[in-house]
Amino acid sequence: MSTPLSVRSGLVAALAAAALAAPVVTADTAAASGSKLTHTQAASRLRAAGISWTSSGHCSDRNNRRCTSFTSINSGTVNGIITFKRAARCAVTITGGTETGHASGRYSHWNGYKVDISPTGCVTNYIKRTFRYAGKRGDGAPMYKSSTGNIYARESSHWDITYK
Repeated sequence: MSTPLSVRSGLVAALAAAALAAPVVTADTAAASGSKLTHTQAASRLRAAGISWTSSGHCSDRNNRRCTSFTSINSGTVNGIITFKRAARCAVTITGGTETGHASGRYSHWNGYKVDISPTGCVTNYIKRTFRYAGKRGDGAPMYKSSTGNIYARESSHWDITYK
């Protein structure tokens, strides 16, 4: 049985109107901070992408500076580190997330915008080869900036990455 032309035309018009009303998603939109994730949600996504993490306290309590927590991390930050791992083709180990003990500020660890990762040779070479040197941060850490505005700062024991 075929659908009458007027019904099909109406359906096409409705779909076209819905497409025009939908927000446009771009690479920049996808990189935005996004929604807040639970530790379990973020850990699941990171594990599925082959990203590991470690904590000196072997814990995930956000209120313990010896833990590595992903509680209230931005989905854009998780997406960012997953994209980084895939592009760099390096092993990535997160050493810091949203736990207490990091510097404060709008784009802070606590607010879900940052992760710290181990500074392997592969990671360091990729960052220096791929991103533009952007000078030194106030604490002296050399910074590299991606074309989308993410900042990779080389601190003494890790890379401090800000995903905006």
